[in-house]
Amino acid sequence: MISREVLSKIKPGADVRVREVIKEKDRERTSVFRGRVLARKHGSEAGATFTVRATVAGVGVEKVYPINSPLIDKIEVVSSPKKVHRSKLYYLRTLSPKKAKKKLDAITK
Repeated sequence: MISREVLSKIKPGADVRVREVIKEKDRERTSVFRGRVLARKHGSEAGATFTVRATVAGVGVEKVYPINSPLIDKIEVVSSPKKVHRSKLYYLRTLSPKKAKKKLDAITK
């Protein structure tokens, strides 16, 4: 279960590292996915989710994680913006990683 302190830091624009448990046949392993939070939906209710986007090998990858998933081992918030003026950062999908970082730095000031 994710603590309330970490949940309050997961907001659009935050840079997070998600450790998820992956089950392969009879064994389990932990995989780490690091990226930027694009959106958080449905508050803290049972079906709440957050979307994380990262660029892996030059290709944009997005994962949607349920907040109450037992497969999430740990969430580390690497950096959290002070203030972002939008609740959904879907426009970052069309920008290169370098331009997206520059744009986020501009809107968080």
